[in-house]
Amino acid sequence: MGPTARKVSLTGIKPTGEPHLGNYIGAIVPALELANTYESVYFIADYHALTTIRDRDLLQHYTRSVAATWLAAGLDPDRTTFYRQSDITETFELAWVLSCVSAKGLMNRAHAYKAARDRNREAGKEDLDAGVNMGLFNYPVLMAVDILIMDADVVPVGRDQLQHVEYAADIAGAFNSVYGDRFKFKVPAPVVPPEDSAHTLPGTDGRKMSKSYDNTIPLFAPEASLRKVIRRIPTDSVPVEAPKDPDSAAVFTLLERFGGDDVVADTRARLLAGGMGWGEVKAQLTDALIARFGPMRERYEALMAPGSELDDLLVHGADKARKQTRPVLERVRDAIGIA
Repeated sequence: MGPTARKVSLTGIKPTGEPHLGNYIGAIVPALELANTYESVYFIADYHALTTIRDRDLLQHYTRSVAATWLAAGLDPDRTTFYRQSDITETFELAWVLSCVSAKGLMNRAHAYKAARDRNREAGKEDLDAGVNMGLFNYPVLMAVDILIMDADVVPVGRDQLQHVEYAADIAGAFNSVYGDRFKFKVPAPVVPPEDSAHTLPGTDGRKMSKSYDNTIPLFAPEASLRKVIRRIPTDSVPVEAPKDPDSAAVFTLLERFGGDDVVADTRARLLAGGMGWGEVKAQLTDALIARFGPMRERYEALMAPGSELDDLLVHGADKARKQTRPVLERVRDAIGIA
């Protein structure tokens, strides 16, 4: 990077499910906005997904779906670097190198590993490591490599993922302390969005929208399926003619986010005055989502079609990424004495 180059922001996207509204508001929009300030790098962490997904076809589908979603949402492959993790072989060689300077004690304290052991303890299992694979255990090292090999300055993460960036900084420091006279990794910093309603959405059960709660609203569901999902959102049993508190219902919170200002204001007034039922609000929300995401869905479906430009775009992105990763690995190999 030259002295006038912008700093690098890196975002990893794990392909473990269908995209939903919470992904869009909480992750996609904030990460894409960073492209206005940083040299932005986005990658699909398909090898990370192997810790939980063992279905070949499903992994391929989720990988393509994630890529198509981000491109449909506005990611510009000409302005950014966008690639599949699996296309960057340098990542996996560097993962071994950094594993050799990463303390096991550090991995023992990783949140995902500790949570797996806690579940086994609560289930009364004698072997607290039951069901834990080495991919899960070594996950923080591979994630650190994803960050360090792209020379990232910042990594946007939720508060529950801060540890990943902290571990990347620790692992970079461990390498630098041994080999820093020949090569030093840049130490990354996290970028955490504020904990406000602008970055969270209620799910169909009122809790934060999350795949973990099985309460998501799919981003590109067919209209009939979308209407069915919205109708299932629970509301109170106040009669249609009675006044209602709009702020007590997840369906109105979602309408506020995706509906037009005039519709939202009129709906609020009608709910407070009485004479409007929640069923009508749900219909308004469905219409708002169809209007908002219809063009995006068309782009998504075109990219998901066999023979689309999607694969070529990812190959192009990998070529761009390797211009960064190859020199880094060469310098690391020289530093450790393998050249």
